[in-house]
Amino acid sequence: MASGVKRTARSETRQGAALPWRLTDGGRQILMITSRETRRWVIPKGGRMVGKTDPEAAAQEAMEEAGVRGEMDPTSIGVFRYAKGLKDGGVRQCVVSVYPLEVLVQLGAWPEAHQRERRWMSLSEAADLVHEPDLAALIRDFDATPLED
Repeated sequence: MASGVKRTARSETRQGAALPWRLTDGGRQILMITSRETRRWVIPKGGRMVGKTDPEAAAQEAMEEAGVRGEMDPTSIGVFRYAKGLKDGGVRQCVVSVYPLEVLVQLGAWPEAHQRERRWMSLSEAADLVHEPDLAALIRDFDATPLED
């Protein structure tokens, strides 16, 4: 580069995520899954997909990773960032748009069932268990969002 500044930072990779939720007598619950490598509690997410909108891609990730289908809200409730560890030891910065998914169907068998655990939990428990502060804030804010009739 002419300025003599070395560019080492890559641009962030954009991803979409589903926030699978259901309404119970005790209020809203979130379906959390474990990541394959670190076994941390996360929400279903993945990269953009050719021919799909970000909410459609997030819905597909929810089916593959958590075994759920439902009504996807096409409007993101916000974004969070995280550092994705790569197989070569490197790290990629990701920015993830989050879309609420009201779960209508929970499958007994799904593509990644043997690779992940899934568990319904309260929004406050889910927010406490995730490692990303921005995602925890989105989950807590979602708990305060009124339900539409």
